[in-house]
Amino acid sequence: MIIQSISLLDQLDKDINTFSMRVREWYGYHFPELVKIINDNATYCRVAQFIGNRKELNEEKLEELEELTMDGAKAKAILDASRSSMGMDISAIDLINIESFSSRVVSLSEYRQSLHTYLRSKMSQVAPSLSALIGEAVGARLIAHAGSLTNLAKYPASTVQILGAEKALFRALKTRGNTPKYGLIFHSTFIGRAAAKNKGRISRYLANKCSIASRIDCFSEVPTSVFGEKLREQVEERLSFYETGVIPRKNLEVMKEAMVQAEEAAAEITRKLEKQEKKRLKKEKKRLAAIALASPENSSSTPEECEETNEKPKKKKKQKLQETPQENGTEDPPVSLPKPKKRKSFSKEEFVNNDLETANNGNLPKRKKSLTKQEPVSEPEEATNRSVPKKKRKLSLKEEPLSSGPEEAVSNKSSKKKKKLQKLAQED
Repeated sequence: MIIQSISLLDQLDKDINTFSMRVREWYGYHFPELVKIINDNATYCRVAQFIGNRKELNEEKLEELEELTMDGAKAKAILDASRSSMGMDISAIDLINIESFSSRVVSLSEYRQSLHTYLRSKMSQVAPSLSALIGEAVGARLIAHAGSLTNLAKYPASTVQILGAEKALFRALKTRGNTPKYGLIFHSTFIGRAAAKNKGRISRYLANKCSIASRIDCFSEVPTSVFGEKLREQVEERLSFYETGVIPRKNLEVMKEAMVQAEEAAAEITRKLEKQEKKRLKKEKKRLAAIALASPENSSSTPEECEETNEKPKKKKKQKLQETPQENGTEDPPVSLPKPKKRKSFSKEEFVNNDLETANNGNLPKRKKSLTKQEPVSEPEEATNRSVPKKKRKLSLKEEPLSSGPEEAVSNKSSKKKKKLQKLAQED
């Protein structure tokens, strides 16, 4: 996020400069004197958007002009220049286009400011010591050039010193000339404040402190800006030593003080984090309680659904227990036969006549077959059991007529009577 934001900041700076120059040239045809009065690009675009046609500018608008320019003398100079300007007249359509473009430039400059605040907050979270030492913008450029904070922490101080000046370094090595003294570090205020003869020395010292700060930020569990502030004090003391000759403090003494302060700061940060976590948990509990109160119907219906789901598998288990003896073939299952219809009571003579007719026709074996065939149809459970072997099925078919209902009992009696009648007929 830091790399992307700093690269976007650099791009926005270029775009705002080019667009503001376009506005200056475009509006300069109508009001050329305004360019000399106002130097800042964003304020120029705001003033051009506010004035519009210079002939309409009056003393009534002077107060608003002062608010825009933040200077009463400049506002009065703009009013005087608008009365005696040498610019050409401009149409309403051209003014509308200039105002719309200048409003775009103003919005871009406002967005750049908000992006800069975002970058500062990110740098204070990720690399507080480095940003406290060298500034947010320069520290972000160092991180972006290295690729990440860990890569910057791995670099030695000599590499950090010339980061951003690689082209000059390789050219100097090729031509055997003087190597560069600084790269991106040059944008810091320390090198600008140093004298010309001390710029190389202060850049080397600053690169050393930057490498220490980046390592502290990278590998510390609770990052704090205490070390960065102490390192900044050391650089200030070194600058004063080059100018006045006052001996600075030793690094060991400064780091001992920084360690004590860092422990205190880390304890405070951990307390704040714990408080934030407790607040977050309380809010989460309140939210869950509100959800539970808001949906009482769902909570009441859930246990009933659970009971129904628990009852269903029990029924299935009972069905399985009933079907298991059929599959094994060890026990005869309780067959659910339809209730037998009540038959009419026949006399003994009618039985005898029926038996004689059947004996003469010789349809006895066919009748037995039909009986055996009809019974499995009424018992689909045994027929569908594929796990039972064929031999056992035949046995069950033969044994079932003996243990079946009243119809089979009647057929057995009739067969005995037939046999007796046949014996009597043979004796005659």
